[in-house]
Amino acid sequence: MSDPIRPAWPALPLAQWRDTYETLHMWTQIVGKTRLALAPMENHWWQIALYVTSRGLTTSAMPLGVRTFSVDFDFLEHELRIRASDGASRSLPLAPRSVADFYADYMEALRSLGLDVTIRPVPCEIEVATPFAGDREHASYDGEAAGRWWHVQVQADRVFKRFRGRFQGKASPSHFFWGSFDLATTRFSGRAAPLHPGGAPNCPDWVMQEAYSRECSSAGFWPGGGPLAEPAFYAYAYPEPAGFADWPVRPEGAYYHREMREFVLPYDVVRAAASPDDALLDFLQSTYEAAAELGGWDRAFIDRPVELWP
Repeated sequence: MSDPIRPAWPALPLAQWRDTYETLHMWTQIVGKTRLALAPMENHWWQIALYVTSRGLTTSAMPLGVRTFSVDFDFLEHELRIRASDGASRSLPLAPRSVADFYADYMEALRSLGLDVTIRPVPCEIEVATPFAGDREHASYDGEAAGRWWHVQVQADRVFKRFRGRFQGKASPSHFFWGSFDLATTRFSGRAAPLHPGGAPNCPDWVMQEAYSRECSSAGFWPGGGPLAEPAFYAYAYPEPAGFADWPVRPEGAYYHREMREFVLPYDVVRAAASPDDALLDFLQSTYEAAAELGGWDRAFIDRPVELWP
């Protein structure tokens, strides 16, 4: 049975679902690494991301020999579904269990469908990278909390896609990066960027160097953690131009986080706004303008005229 209808922008206090968040982060890494193993390379690692659906997250179709298959998280029925192009399918329940058990059951499900996939079975972009097969610390799943988090992804994804339509240059899809557990969308100036220093935990520097090989302005949604004890929208530029931190971004409540070197808009500011969509669009637009104006982007060429904005 489906969960009851929630508010469009539900509450998501980090402290109330942190254990589920940390477990779900590892589950999405396991599924995401399947896509990493199979999908042909694209610029900036776009081929590895997951996508928001009307029920959860999907890998979209992944090639394996002459077959394709997809893996979907369903946060309404709380199932993981594997579907192949020849009609074969398996489902696993999303319920409290360890990462180790989820990993074992998932890999067995793939094998039972004749899907012979080898992934690197260790998480990335986190400080403590316990191999999936040995991770029994993370074993929480609150379906109601996971559903609220996914519902926020639905709202953010809607607005990110509207924002993407304001741009005529190279721009990423709205996509979910399982390494950092954030939904993101990125615009590019069209120019090469200086070599990125890397430094992400348990992630080779060359991964980040490919991700940031071109000048960009990126924004996204993150549930919080580390220096940020609340869910928030964020925006940054690479390379960060001089004066970026002092740009007057909108709406009220947005600020520059000196440690993270990003603009931050607390999620609760958005959900409390008279028009959450407009508040978020203001943040996305004003932070992009900070990157593009200070970075000398050719906005006359890459921006869509205001009268044609979606």
